[in-house]
Amino acid sequence: MSKIIVLIGAPGAGKGTQARLIQERLKLPQISTGDILRARAEAADPLAGEIRALQAAGKLVPDDLVIRVVQERTAREDCRDGCVLDGFPRTLAQAAMLEQLAADQRKDIIAVALDVPFEVLEKRTTGRRSCPVCGELYNIYFKPPKSDETCDRHRGVKLVIRADDSEEKVRVRLKTYEQETRPLLDYYEKSGRLRRVDGTKEREIVYQELEEIIKEG
Repeated sequence: MSKIIVLIGAPGAGKGTQARLIQERLKLPQISTGDILRARAEAADPLAGEIRALQAAGKLVPDDLVIRVVQERTAREDCRDGCVLDGFPRTLAQAAMLEQLAADQRKDIIAVALDVPFEVLEKRTTGRRSCPVCGELYNIYFKPPKSDETCDRHRGVKLVIRADDSEEKVRVRLKTYEQETRPLLDYYEKSGRLRRVDGTKEREIVYQELEEIIKEG
């Protein structure tokens, strides 16, 4: 049976990075609800405006909207053998919705928690920068550019900070995670589907542990 891999972790835990590696190497599509919703927010309609306001404030998008996005995406042909969910579910209500979705699509759910201390998470998020030209990612604490705040590949191009990566917004997001998302760990642990990985390890080591978990099923 194909698998839905649920990556659980606070903002900055490395879910997006690991999901991309899984997609590249195991050919399981990465489904990032954050990316999909950010793209949707660029439209010019009332719903897009609502999404923009929620994201700017570091708050969660309503469950009914998110589950529609996830259901549509996971039903595509490239998800036949499974997929990786990055940023969903975030709440117990969403987890219940995912159970029904997985049952309808005849897929198993494997949940993996990326454990990272709060102080590391804060630096990972507030320190993030990206190039507006090529999309290259940097971090002023862990992976700084060679020249102050400019892209290594595109000289003179100023790196940008994502709107929801400001210190104030990050603290709101981390608080939201603690209140809304952390209960998912107990939810999946009780059903024996939770695995844990130390998210502070080197990227490749974290990936190898994830790959082993996925292959073991």
